[in-house]
Amino acid sequence: MKKIILLTLALVLSACSIGAGTDFDRNLSKWEDANIIHYRYTLFISCFCVFSDEMPLTIEVKDGEVVSMTRSDGTAVAPTDNFYELYQPYSTMDRLFLKLEADLTGEADNLAVTYDPVYGFPSNVSIDYITEAIDDEISYQISNFEALK
Repeated sequence: MKKIILLTLALVLSACSIGAGTDFDRNLSKWEDANIIHYRYTLFISCFCVFSDEMPLTIEVKDGEVVSMTRSDGTAVAPTDNFYELYQPYSTMDRLFLKLEADLTGEADNLAVTYDPVYGFPSNVSIDYITEAIDDEISYQISNFEALK
């Protein structure tokens, strides 16, 4: 009888974990279900990078495309800007999820993620690609998120 109860409990628990998905999957679904097509947020990338003094960036997105991107001093970041390509993976929520998915399935030694409790987007990410290496860490924070009409 004891074996039957343990077997039943194991099956129930495994079924629950199969349907639950990962934190990433649950939060991606939360973001997609929100169906927000026009929004603005503040992005702060922290790393041993030459563009650190330009942080934070304010990014506006509509229909999956960047409408505007401005530096902390208010100047626009144009597509011809030297750092524009470096900012691209962080420039929309869809791109942030793609970047995070690649990092989660990649070779990072340590990765910590906090998701926004309302909309599910990654609000704070810290990555250390090689624990023993110096200056390979990167983190990014999303704040001041605002859904626009």
